Amino acid sequence: MNAVDTNVYLYAIDADEPAKQAQAIALFDRLVLQPSETVLIWQVAAEFLSQLRRWESKGKLTAEEVQTTFHRFNALFPLRLPIEGVFRLAFDLHSHFALSHWESMLLAACKAAGVTTLYSEDMDSGTDYRGLRTINPFL
Repeated sequence: MNAVDTNVYLYAIDADEPAKQAQAIALFDRLVLQPSETVLIWQVAAEFLSQLRRWESKGKLTAEEVQTTFHRFNALFPLRLPIEGVFRLAFDLHSHFALSHWESMLLAACKAAGVTTLYSEDMDSGTDYRGLRTINPFL
């Protein structure tokens, strides 16, 4: 099972980063061929919407574009909500791998959802977090 971190979603729509935009779009194009193999983690959806709202406040997007973009990406993969056990997993990952709070929360949510591959620019590519491997799609 796969998941994609917020930064990859953002690059897919960020024309200011054309090389990364092309790579992010190519990754999504591959993943949507088998949509049942990828999930959208709730934390990623919330972070993505938060960044879209920031871009709206800076005039980069309109309110309508925020809503349309969010719904378009939200519809790509099934949404996975966090479970109570995520906090226990996050504490464990945080202490064993010296992760930030949000990284440990995301990895814990991925593990709870059965994700084995997380595409992210923010964590060390190739690292195995107890059965969950991170891959930087921009390398």
